[in-house]
Amino acid sequence: MQIWRSLDEVPADQPASVVAIGVFDGVHHGHRALIGKAVAYARRVGAPAVVVTFDPHPDEVVRPGTHPGLLSTLEHRCALLAEIGVDAVCVVPFTRELASLSPEDFVQHVLVERLHARCVAVGENFRFGHRAQGDTETLAELGRQYGFETDAEPLLVGEGGVWSSTYIRGLIRAGDVANAAYSLGRPHRLEGVVVHGDKRGRDLGYPTANLQTTPHSAIPADGVYAGWFLLDPYGEPRRFAAAVSIGTNPTFDGVERRVEAYVLDVDGFDVYGRSVALDLVERIRGQLRFESVDDLVQRMGEDVRAVRQVLGASDRG
Repeated sequence: MQIWRSLDEVPADQPASVVAIGVFDGVHHGHRALIGKAVAYARRVGAPAVVVTFDPHPDEVVRPGTHPGLLSTLEHRCALLAEIGVDAVCVVPFTRELASLSPEDFVQHVLVERLHARCVAVGENFRFGHRAQGDTETLAELGRQYGFETDAEPLLVGEGGVWSSTYIRGLIRAGDVANAAYSLGRPHRLEGVVVHGDKRGRDLGYPTANLQTTPHSAIPADGVYAGWFLLDPYGEPRRFAAAVSIGTNPTFDGVERRVEAYVLDVDGFDVYGRSVALDLVERIRGQLRFESVDDLVQRMGEDVRAVRQVLGASDRG
C-alpha cells in the first residue's frame, strides 16, 4: 500500500480512483464497512481504492484545545487500512488554509485535480468545506457537476448503538476496553516510548515499563488491565502478556498519571527507549489505595493471576 503524506505526493499520472474520505480514527467496524464497500467497487471497475484522511484531527485546528482522545496513531491507522485492501492512503495535513476552502474548492482541489475521483464514499454524517457548509447532498451535486458518483453510507449500528469513534471513546474513558474492542474489531491500542520511571516496581518484585504515550492518546480510566505488550508492532512484532497499570499510584501519594506495564514471565527485559504498543483486552479492577506496601504486593499477585486467566481465554479465542 502506498502512503502519500500530502497531496503533492500524489503521482501526476494517478489514474481515476475510488475514494473514501474521513478521519477514520480507530478504523472501527463502521469505518471498515464503508471502506470495504469502496474497495469492492474499486476491484469491480479496475480502479485503485484510495483513502483520504487527515492529520492532525480537524478539531484541533478548527477548535484548538478540543482534540479528542485518539483511538489510533497515524501509523496504526494506515496499517489497519492496508488490512482492508486499500491501495493508497493520502494523508492530508489539516490546516487553517484547508479548513477555509469552500466545499467546491475542496472537491476541485482534492478529489478532481489530484485524485481524479470516479466515485467518492463517505458516511451519511460527512461534512466538509468552510464552517462545515458542505454535506452529502452538496457532495452529490458537485459529483454530478464534476463527473463522479457519490456513495453516502448509513452509519452502522451494533449492539450498543451506532458504531462511532465518539461512542468508543466513551467506553474507553469508562475503562470498558472489552466493549471498546468489540466495537473496534480489535483491542484498543496505546503506543509510545518506554522511559525511566521511579523503578519502584522492581523493588516490589514487579518491574514495569513506563510508557510515554503518543500525544492525544485515548487513555482508559485508572485501574489495572490485562493486555498484550508488543515490541516492534509494525515490523516483526513480538507479543508478551502484560498487566497494565494506569493511574497515579495513590499508595505512594503519586500525582502524575502514568501507563506502566509489567511483562509476565520475562527476565532482564531492557526496553528503555524502544517504541512499543499495548493492546488492552480487559479491565481487572479500578485504581485502589492500599494501607501498606505488603497489601499492595499481595493484590498485585492477585492481579497477575487474573491477567493470566483473561489472556489465556483471549488467546484461545
